[in-house]
Amino acid sequence: MVKLTVMYNLPPEADHEEFIKWRTTEHHKENMEIPGVIKSDFYIIKEAWLRSDAPYRYMTEIYWPDMGTFKRAFFDPDYQAKLSESLKKISDPIFLISEEMLSESR
Repeated sequence: MVKLTVMYNLPPEADHEEFIKWRTTEHHKENMEIPGVIKSDFYIIKEAWLRSDAPYRYMTEIYWPDMGTFKRAFFDPDYQAKLSESLKKISDPIFLISEEMLSESR
C-alpha cells in the first residue's frame, strides 16, 4: 500500500471554519474520486511530542493499493492542475509519499 501524507497550515488571512467546511465536504469528495484511492483521512493536529509547538496544524492521508496506481493518478496532468488550485487554500505544505513495509492490527 502507498500513502500520501500532506501536512500543512493555513495562510494567516484564512478562515479556519470556512476551510474545515470545504475540506470535509467538497475537497474530501474530490480526494475520494482520485483514481485508485482506497481511503482518505483528514486530521487537525493537536500537539507535538518533544516539541513546544506543532509545526503543522492539519494533515491529510490518502491511500492507494500500489506505487504504480498512485503515480498514474497523482502525477496525471489533469489532477496536478486541480491540486494546484487546492494548494492556493493552504500554506507551508509538505508531501510525503510512503510505501507500506509492514502492517499489523488488533
